[in-house]
Amino acid sequence: MSKIELLAKIELLNKYEAMIEEMKNEADTIRNSIKAEMEAREVEELIAGQYIVRWTSVLSNRFDSTSFKKVLPDLYKAYTKQVSSRRFSISV
Repeated sequence: MSKIELLAKIELLNKYEAMIEEMKNEADTIRNSIKAEMEAREVEELIAGQYIVRWTSVLSNRFDSTSFKKVLPDLYKAYTKQVSSRRFSISV
């Protein structure tokens, strides 16, 4: 691939990523307006045509690894493993 082709692909990628971000922002705006309507109606479930929209509270339990590491650092270290991955980035 030539430098010109590579540059064109990077610029196209940047354009698409900007479009994706813009669409995500639009979707978030719409999602928030639906949530606001549900709050105004004081409901957790809303039926609109063939759609059922639910906005409910969920409780979950998560492991607090930071506290565990402070209290039992040796045990934390014994059960921690290093993982390798690759990161793709383009900078100007």
